[in-house]
Amino acid sequence: MKKTLLLCLGALFIMSSCVSKKEYSSLENRHKKTQDLLNTATIKLNACLEEKSSAETLAISYKERADYLRTTNEQLFVQSKDYLELTSKSADNLEKSLESMKEKDLKITRLQDALTRKDSVTLAIVTSLKKEIGINDPDIEVNVEKGVVFISLSDKLLFKTGSYVVSDRAKEILAKVAVVVNGKPDFECMVEGHTDSRSYENDVLLDNWDLSVKRATSIVRVLQELDVNPGRLIAAGRSYFDPLVENDTAENRAINRRTRIVIMPKIDQFYDMIEKEMKNLTSGN
Repeated sequence: MKKTLLLCLGALFIMSSCVSKKEYSSLENRHKKTQDLLNTATIKLNACLEEKSSAETLAISYKERADYLRTTNEQLFVQSKDYLELTSKSADNLEKSLESMKEKDLKITRLQDALTRKDSVTLAIVTSLKKEIGINDPDIEVNVEKGVVFISLSDKLLFKTGSYVVSDRAKEILAKVAVVVNGKPDFECMVEGHTDSRSYENDVLLDNWDLSVKRATSIVRVLQELDVNPGRLIAAGRSYFDPLVENDTAENRAINRRTRIVIMPKIDQFYDMIEKEMKNLTSGN
């Protein structure tokens, strides 16, 4: 009896501790839903963590970019400031350069005017010489080279062969030259003697150098006698080292035997004229 009672109580206990199948199924469904929710939450959490990591990486990149742009902007600001200063200096230098160019142009203009006046005087000398001497004589040639007047006189017009005594015909020509030279007191007169290449020697003269110089001094003395200021006269000899043609025939040697009178501005006065122009320019006159 006692044993039977225990069995009944045990059965009753077991029956009371067991869950119905319906309740178990409900609990199992709830557990599954909870697990699904957990899985979904885990997936979302992982996605959020990845987004957070990407956002942090992007934020670092943006910060680095912002720092770079800030540094670049500062550099550009400094460079623009330097450029503005350089531009300002360049503008000042350009203005000074333009002023300097204007001054140089004015100097050049004044020098050109001075040269033009000199050329005008030179042309007047040529005109006077051609008028006084005449241009139809083949033994007399008047021309201008580089602003200098040249009068070339044939040897046969001036001297006898091997002589340095001036002929009467030459003195008539030189008298006309003296009139023109005396009319231009600011010009000098240089006389150049030229010979041919044949050797020359006598008791007084050693060679063609001596002969060419002696002929030049003879012409200078005649011009001095014709009242040309001796301070404006220059005597020079070229021997046979400045020929017009080859000394290979009698005709060519006759051409090379000549005396050339050079009428030219006084070099010191010419430079004085330029210096005067420079001083006028500096003073603004």
